[in-house]
Amino acid sequence: MTSDHHAQIMVKDLTRIYTTGDVVVKALAGVSITVEKGEFVAIMGSSGSGKSTLMNVLGCLDKPTSGEYWLAGQEVSKLDKNALAEVRNHTLGFVFQSFNLLARTTALENVELPLLYQGVGGKERRERAVHALERVGLGKRMDHVPSQLSGGQQQRVAIARALVGAPKVILADEPTGNLDSRTSMEVMKLFQELGKTGITVALVTHEPDIAEHMSRVIVVKDGLIVEDRRQTPKEAVVPPLKEEAT
Repeated sequence: MTSDHHAQIMVKDLTRIYTTGDVVVKALAGVSITVEKGEFVAIMGSSGSGKSTLMNVLGCLDKPTSGEYWLAGQEVSKLDKNALAEVRNHTLGFVFQSFNLLARTTALENVELPLLYQGVGGKERRERAVHALERVGLGKRMDHVPSQLSGGQQQRVAIARALVGAPKVILADEPTGNLDSRTSMEVMKLFQELGKTGITVALVTHEPDIAEHMSRVIVVKDGLIVEDRRQTPKEAVVPPLKEEAT
């Protein structure tokens, strides 16, 4: 099978089987998905459904037991650990529920970090990090450390850090899980804007009101896809801040 060059993500008959002693767990039992450039996909499913395993495989953090995984036209299911790390650094960006920022480090330095690992020089690193923070609306907060930022601002720093390596795909795991509803909308609006620039976003969520802002919803159950529907995404609108009543 040759890769469909339009697809950013293509998995075919993917399985992931864990064996612990005599117990065999089929975390993924034969999953096939094709995701196009710029799609904004929700991955949903209860705990133990296989959605986390699927995200780990998509994120090149885990290898499938069988099946194929093509990412941005490259078959990654057969790569070794070092090659997978390379793909993670250059093709993927990650955003987590708990932000995972370094506490005593400014927003700018947090965003520069992935480029440091890639060996990008100081001047270019700084320029790219500044640009990424401006894209997420934090150009004026670059010298703040996480404790000086709100939860939503911290998550936007994390998104800038995911963006700085110019990824083709961003994988987000419950990125609004620690945020209030207004801040969640800020983050979803940002993801919707990124999709318009051609970045593909796959986002794990268990909240239907978050999923309605995405162009496609994939539901995983018992290691299989039980639902895969495209929809017109509801536009994420950030409500104005209410004046504090005195």
